[in-house]
Amino acid sequence: MPRDIVETPDFMAFDWATGHIARCDPNFPTELYAFDGDTLALDLDAAFFGFVQEGTAIVETDSGSFVLKAGMYFSANERLTVKGGKGIVIARLGHRAFFQIGGPVEAKGRLKYIDGCTDSLLIAPIRMGDPCLNLLYFPPGIDQTAHTHPSDRIGVVYSGRGECETPDGIIPLEPGVMFRIPLDGNHKFRTTDSEMRVIAYHPDSDFGATDIDHPMINRTMVDGVSASQLDAIRTK
Repeated sequence: MPRDIVETPDFMAFDWATGHIARCDPNFPTELYAFDGDTLALDLDAAFFGFVQEGTAIVETDSGSFVLKAGMYFSANERLTVKGGKGIVIARLGHRAFFQIGGPVEAKGRLKYIDGCTDSLLIAPIRMGDPCLNLLYFPPGIDQTAHTHPSDRIGVVYSGRGECETPDGIIPLEPGVMFRIPLDGNHKFRTTDSEMRVIAYHPDSDFGATDIDHPMINRTMVDGVSASQLDAIRTK
């Protein structure tokens, strides 16, 4: 298991010793794995969300074998092997994701967040409540409002530098720092003369499609009325 660099009740940072961390949000059973040049092989009842931090990784799934470079990300299910490169894999136990590959991530987020920060939704929830993977962008000179989240946040600093402040201290952040913010952990991120990009995994969401609210059904019109409003024809 990776050794903790820093641990407080609100923020835990880890080094790159290959292994895994299983002590994550009990409401959404999740494990964090790291790979750094060695082969990582997983066979779990889980959905995997991964990110390549450095180098080139060969990602093997039931869908095939794929070469991913630094800044690229993926999701897959059940059986996964990663060879080479350096990065993280988050396993959401008992869940199913779409198989996806994307990236490299962009320089900044596309959605406004808080206090001058931006965010891009890299892997969106398939249904409302499902996990998601995000790119958080912090310009230089950011001093976030202290806040909490209702579920764990797991991530890695991809580029740039900053720090995380909690009621128990300040944790320096630099490329490659992996972290877990436990649910309700009080924290804020800060940058000075450097921007910073962070990959952040959420085990749940309050955003996403439902059976009666998604683009296909919403934009299917019957005599000018959306099919989402017509119970008689909606698939049961």
